Amino acid sequence: MANDDEIPNGDAGLSDAEAAEARLGDRFRTGVLHRAGGERPSMGEIGLNQFAPYLMNRIMARWNLNMAEALKAHDLTTAKMRALTVLSVSSGLTINELSVFAVTEQSTMSRTLDSLEEQGYVRRRQRPDDMRVREVSLTEAGRDAFAAIWPMLYDMFDRLFDDVDEDEFQAFAGTLHKLLRNIRKHDI
Repeated sequence: MANDDEIPNGDAGLSDAEAAEARLGDRFRTGVLHRAGGERPSMGEIGLNQFAPYLMNRIMARWNLNMAEALKAHDLTTAKMRALTVLSVSSGLTINELSVFAVTEQSTMSRTLDSLEEQGYVRRRQRPDDMRVREVSLTEAGRDAFAAIWPMLYDMFDRLFDDVDEDEFQAFAGTLHKLLRNIRKHDI
């Protein structure tokens, strides 16, 4: 997959992505959300740089690449980091709950938990009130592992929002929550 960092930039002062978008002109930034009369706008009328799924995919693809690279130094994968992160906030989750919160397929989460258990970072126990259900929680070593990566995670998060003030951030987060409600498949 080509990424915007690989586009040659002959335009001084612009990032490679900005230079590429400038060369392509207005095809990527027209910004029509709804047409008069309720007709569906074309992709050209919306423009790629105003098409939220496209923008979210670009952001998350870059985020995930940067994250995976940074996690290598800690012998962690993105799936492991997501599990540790969720469990650092809410321990005692079932594998299904953890899969939903960590945005990871349940089969991938099961393998991830096997590996985290081998590393001594998590423990799985049967729920006392229902022996069929297993809960996952962090061990002390798991808490330490998360504490070791949290500064890196926060720094990446903080850089993502450079030049975004608090009001913009709150409005953005509020909009994301609305989008999540609109598209939600799970109750959690």
